[in-house]
Amino acid sequence: MNFTRRETMVIGAAAAAAATLPMPALASKTEDLIAEFTGGAEVGEGGVMLDAPEIAENGNTVPIEVSAEGAEAIMVLAAGNPEPPVATFRFGPLAGAHRAKTRIRLAGTQDVVAVARMADGSFTKTSKTVKVTIGGCGG
Repeated sequence: MNFTRRETMVIGAAAAAAATLPMPALASKTEDLIAEFTGGAEVGEGGVMLDAPEIAENGNTVPIEVSAEGAEAIMVLAAGNPEPPVATFRFGPLAGAHRAKTRIRLAGTQDVVAVARMADGSFTKTSKTVKVTIGGCGG
């Protein structure tokens, strides 16, 4: 099959446009999930500790730890995954610590976001960028 220079340029431009379209959709999906979790309430910064590696060699097993003293629940999102929700940890009144450790799967380099619902009804969040060298969600 032979393509003219003009056809090659059109195909390249279409491919570049298609590659940039999904990211805003994923960002809005993450924001929608945060709004659903918070009920549309104002979300502050800080108060949540998110420990994740700066560089993950394998996106299939990325260790994270989240904690927020006095939290009722902590939601973890992977903003660049096809399905951003990773986990929601709920803590009862008898919880010894408001902390959770787990391993998550990341499709590629992206932000991991943690949103905490505090006992007083306020919300706080933090995020961290994790660079992934080998993708975990089909990457």
